[in-house]
Amino acid sequence: MATKIRLRRMGAKKRPFYRVVVADSRSPRDGKFIEEIGYYDPTTNPATIKIDEERALKWLADGAKPSDTAKSLFKKQGIMAKFAESRK
Repeated sequence: MATKIRLRRMGAKKRPFYRVVVADSRSPRDGKFIEEIGYYDPTTNPATIKIDEERALKWLADGAKPSDTAKSLFKKQGIMAKFAESRK
C-alpha cells in the first residue's frame, strides 16, 4: 500500500484548519486515513504548526511520501533535516 503524508481540511467556510494525516494514496483528501500526526492552523499570526516528530520520522522511514505542503511544514519544523541525517 502506497502511503502519503498530507493535509486534511477541517474548519468552517473561510476558516481553514488542517490536520496532518497519513493516508493511503488512493483515498480522497478528506476521506479515510491511517493516523493523525499533527495539525496546522494558518489563520493565527504566526501560523500554528504542531507535528509529532517521532511519528513523522517513523512514517518517513517506512516509505510514506509527504505532499509538497506537508514537506514544507516538515522543513519548518526541522523534521526533514533529521530524516536526511538519519539516512546517512
